[in-house]
Amino acid sequence: MAAAPTKRVREPTFADLGRELKLHGLVLAILVAVLWAEEIVDVFLGGYLDAFGIRPREIAGLIGIPLSPFLHAGFPHLIANTVPLIVLGWFVMLRETWHFFAVSAAVIVLGGLGVWMFGQTGSVHIGASGLVFGWLGYLLLGGWFERRVSTILGSLLVAVLYGGLVWGVLPGTPGVSWEAHLFGFLAGALMAWVLARREKAARA
Repeated sequence: MAAAPTKRVREPTFADLGRELKLHGLVLAILVAVLWAEEIVDVFLGGYLDAFGIRPREIAGLIGIPLSPFLHAGFPHLIANTVPLIVLGWFVMLRETWHFFAVSAAVIVLGGLGVWMFGQTGSVHIGASGLVFGWLGYLLLGGWFERRVSTILGSLLVAVLYGGLVWGVLPGTPGVSWEAHLFGFLAGALMAWVLARREKAARA
């Protein structure tokens, strides 16, 4: 019996790498542009859009789950989130480009639901920091769950650059949604576990 033919896997080229990096830049540029455009519009509306954030345990507040990451309480708030959004978002895409979209969707939905269920009554939660913490959880725990040298080194690098943010999951600064930080981080950590299992199964 003839042996089954083996499938040759084409090694990525510099051209492939260049196209991938351009895609990363485009995705992040669109995300940042949408955030800034929304805040400019909101300034002209007198902050009206901020009312569409997550309102815990209010039915109308459910609309804030997909909207809250795009809403900010002024430009200082948005500026504080922009740099970590770019850096950590790019680090996620360096793992796998599609991981960026999968992790982001999970963090927005699961993290947002956590805030809606357990957030302080009467509060309104807005800002992309929950997404930032979700990416942070994914990146920090990815090395632990995957147990690969490249992902472990990546997790260590993120820990050096942004590990101090982890304290933001604890109650502290008034007016800061530690709930969004906490549930975003937990959703990102969950995705690190889910995707690590998927990667191990694919290699088996």
